[in-house]
Amino acid sequence: MIKRNTGTSFREEWISDVHVNYPGVVAVANSLKGRRPLKKEHQAAWLMKAVTLIDLTTLAGDDTHSNVNRLCHYAKFPVRKDIKQKLGFSDITTAAVCVYPSRVQDARAALKQLGCNIPIASVAAGFPEGQTPLETRIREVELAVEAGASEIDIVINRTLVLEGRWEELYQEVKVLRKACGEAHLKTIIATGHLADLENVYKASMVSMMAGSDFIKTSTGKESVNATFPVGLIMTRAIRHYYEQTGFKVGFKPAGGIRTAKDSLQWLVFMKEQLGDEWLQPHLFRMGASSLLGDIERQLHHYCTGRYANSAYDIGM
Repeated sequence: MIKRNTGTSFREEWISDVHVNYPGVVAVANSLKGRRPLKKEHQAAWLMKAVTLIDLTTLAGDDTHSNVNRLCHYAKFPVRKDIKQKLGFSDITTAAVCVYPSRVQDARAALKQLGCNIPIASVAAGFPEGQTPLETRIREVELAVEAGASEIDIVINRTLVLEGRWEELYQEVKVLRKACGEAHLKTIIATGHLADLENVYKASMVSMMAGSDFIKTSTGKESVNATFPVGLIMTRAIRHYYEQTGFKVGFKPAGGIRTAKDSLQWLVFMKEQLGDEWLQPHLFRMGASSLLGDIERQLHHYCTGRYANSAYDIGM
């Protein structure tokens, strides 16, 4: 088990002289995305690995007890039994389920009934905009933890980034980390709202200084979500932070990851940027609501030679 990131003091010198060569970053990101795809015989195993790294998510305004129950059942049984057997796998679940704070108790009850201990992640702290008063955001985190969430996905106040108020951002994330207690903190920096890649790097570093266990690209509600240029900047920040402190911080791309191909590209990206150790649920997650359906469709094709008919072949 890796040691948890306890954070550092605010280190302005780590972010004071940051310059990003944007064309260079885009060129490197495009080269990574355009790498030769995995050989067909290896794709099924990598897709099964992808399943174990998904934070299976429902964050809709019309979420109910019933659809949270369905989400938890899907997280417990994400791949059909016959497909698992054919591929040589036994039990496999998603990494977590992710819901709104008001639905945490529903998820907890459903998972208990299923007899499994899949982690429950809850968004909090004024998700998705982060514009509520700090006291309100703190209390929302505390309530989610009290309800049973073991992971908290907060969103930063982007105003502090855009106005260069880095120490204030540090203090806010630090107090939210304290409110999490033993629950792990994933900090969403909402890259689509940060104006440039320098801000992406600085927000990532400040969030890690404040004790974040993960840094996450997006809420999934922005017009621009997880992209490879942003991923490159954030994983470089993770590497630099590890070199400075010895703490390994996780990475979670979220938003826009919809296909099996998308998931494979992110897995290869992580392997090349941070190594095999980061291809584990405690250091890498993918936030997604519809990704799992396409992965199961591709696995069905691999095992049977035909694509699944969603009405008959894919478990609901």
